Amino acid sequence: MIDTTNTSGHAMWRLIAEELRAEILERRLREGDRLPSEKALAQRFGVNRHTARQAIASLADEGFVEARRGSGTFVTGETVHIHRLRVRTRMSANADPRLAAASLQVLENSFEKAPPEVREQLRLDHDDVVRVETLRVAGDKPISMGTLWFDARRLPGIADEIRHTGSVTAALRNLGVDDYVRTSTVMGARLATNAEAVQMKLPLGSVVLLVRALDSYIDGTPLEWGIGRFAAQRVMLDIEHPMA
Repeated sequence: MIDTTNTSGHAMWRLIAEELRAEILERRLREGDRLPSEKALAQRFGVNRHTARQAIASLADEGFVEARRGSGTFVTGETVHIHRLRVRTRMSANADPRLAAASLQVLENSFEKAPPEVREQLRLDHDDVVRVETLRVAGDKPISMGTLWFDARRLPGIADEIRHTGSVTAALRNLGVDDYVRTSTVMGARLATNAEAVQMKLPLGSVVLLVRALDSYIDGTPLEWGIGRFAAQRVMLDIEHPMA
């Protein structure tokens, strides 16, 4: 048997859980499939049964598997939503009806001095911005958090409108912005912070997908700069490639 911590200092049970989680999300293990036994997992990964048990318990806490007395542990198939990133990315127009109906909550908002990156992205000649912190929930599961910045001189009431409508698109429409387009999307991933894990009801050590995006008015003037954090175990991102 090998040590329960690998050379990078990560607990082996966590690495095993990540491997099994990936198999579930990629549908190599499907809803209703029986998970290999603790003994089989211990042999597969070269660990003791206690370590395998910890990995299974972690997946159970996340809702991916459930133990059935006398039968074993089975995949429950937590819902994974597909969010399409398009030239006109609108959650309400998403092909996944559960995402289209997802609620958007404003957690916090403030008028503040623009950080250098925000000022650069929005191409501002001043420092006045509105920052809006959001949480999006599909069904009873939080799926993403967002930090959005807007030019405070153009859209001083944007936070109140988002709070009132539960939609960025509807809020912008109420403020006279009838159409806008996505002009930049950069993606990455990292571990969720403690605060993100609490807000999105994720186990510590969960992965979030980062989407740094710029939306612009039709004439190309920057409108909104934002950083979205999507729960990787609940959302897959599909980038649309327009035909030439």
